[in-house]
Amino acid sequence: MRALRTILILLVVVNLVVHLAACSITPVSPWQRGNLAKKQMVRDSGGLHNALEQHTYASKEGTAGGYSVGGGGCGCN
Repeated sequence: MRALRTILILLVVVNLVVHLAACSITPVSPWQRGNLAKKQMVRDSGGLHNALEQHTYASKEGTAGGYSVGGGGCGCN
């Protein structure tokens, strides 16, 4: 039992270290900001994507409008 607990703690610590190592706090260079400011980088780029997203939301929630709330359709926000 003690060995299992030690292994689980070790796995959690290793998982945490791997995830923290994957995060980057590197500042964006001035020449990279132009790439990040492109239209393709915007999450809400409009058009067909927005229509599909709203259709999915309406299908999950059973309603239309109010797209800024969260939830998975079960009413347990």
